[in-house]
Amino acid sequence: MAEDPEVDPMIRRCAIDKKTLVATFTEDALTLADVVIVDVQCDYLKESLGNLKTGRADMEALEKSLHTIADRIPASALVLIETTVAPGTTEQIAYPIMKKAFEKRGIASEPLLVHSYERVMPGREYVKSIRDFWRVCSGVNEESKQRVAKFLNEVLNTKDFPLKVLDRPIESETSKIVENSCRAAILAFLDEWSQFAERNGVDLIKAIKVRPTHSNIIFPGPGIGGYCLPKDGGLGLWAYKHILGFEDNIFRITPLAININDTRALRVGQMTRDALRNLDRPIAAAEILVLGASYREDVGDTRYSGSEIIVRKFSEMGAEIRVHDPYVQHWWEFESQDSYPMPGYSWARFFRNQEKLKSLRVLQDLDAALRGVDAVILAVRHEQYLKLKPDEVVKKIGRPAAVIDCFGILDDSAIKRYFELGCEGKGLGRGHVSRIKKSIKGKMS
Repeated sequence: MAEDPEVDPMIRRCAIDKKTLVATFTEDALTLADVVIVDVQCDYLKESLGNLKTGRADMEALEKSLHTIADRIPASALVLIETTVAPGTTEQIAYPIMKKAFEKRGIASEPLLVHSYERVMPGREYVKSIRDFWRVCSGVNEESKQRVAKFLNEVLNTKDFPLKVLDRPIESETSKIVENSCRAAILAFLDEWSQFAERNGVDLIKAIKVRPTHSNIIFPGPGIGGYCLPKDGGLGLWAYKHILGFEDNIFRITPLAININDTRALRVGQMTRDALRNLDRPIAAAEILVLGASYREDVGDTRYSGSEIIVRKFSEMGAEIRVHDPYVQHWWEFESQDSYPMPGYSWARFFRNQEKLKSLRVLQDLDAALRGVDAVILAVRHEQYLKLKPDEVVKKIGRPAAVIDCFGILDDSAIKRYFELGCEGKGLGRGHVSRIKKSIKGKMS
């Protein structure tokens, strides 16, 4: 969103009109606002890896922002929370904050408070994913519902993607949590069948996609990253007890799915160890190249990337790690692990031997990154990696190596060629790799 040079300097970023604030604002600018959009990170802080129930929602930044907003906005301003929040937040946390602030200011009217979560897909379709997609919304009273519907109809493509106004904000809040928890659960389900496939000689990709109606089933990679899927279910779990006040335990599938997705990348370390053993090389002190730092293909977003767990596990096992990613310049989860995402909450705390990773730098020269490595981990489906040819890779390495396919990047012909070149290979959900190896070794003996 381009800044308007005619807008008062108090407004740092502006869109729609000169009284609509988006994303960042000065406190004084709030006194001019007609609509305030709140997009404040509301994270879920995990206290252990693989046990969601020990964590908690981090509400502090959101609550502070709401206090600041309520102390300064005009009584007529609409406050739109677009953050994915714990269900109940708008009505039971945000509304009381704003109502009390209004009373202190002598404002008798009700706050105009609404929730409508945004869907955002990093990459080339970023703006389109916000504008051209179905949205739901709701408010704490009828006037706020009418105002938010009018606003969203003006700024989004609701002609092709109709807006749905719900009765209560908790319905909008819950909708986003369920949406992402469902996706996380499907991916966790496929992960257990990936393990079955690996141990029983099944090519999960080939087998599952034969039926056209299953062609959209998502192949699970080494992690379920991005900002939403790894934590949204936790917000619902936490809200059920700490906002809504229930003491029983109804959540079983949601936390289990996130626990599985958080720890699935640990299997890559075991696969790499076994492949290196077949080459008579120990994983301790081995040079391992991880191809891909981001959480998804062709973007530079490293939040909750499965590759982070891969790297941390390799470091714990004593390996020397290189990382290449054409879209990532700095991997802050490592470079700033003492303070990012906040002091004491780096995933480094779940592993030993992590201090050296603060000096890890993402390489941009793929040829140099490959030179002399013992193992190559295909961790992300970046277009550059999909085009790699086995003969070229082995030539650049300078010798046979272990090749671990974490994301269905290699087809059977590429797997076969790596074995013909003397390499070892394994893959998540690719149980048939052992059959390809056997057929090649049989021909060579």
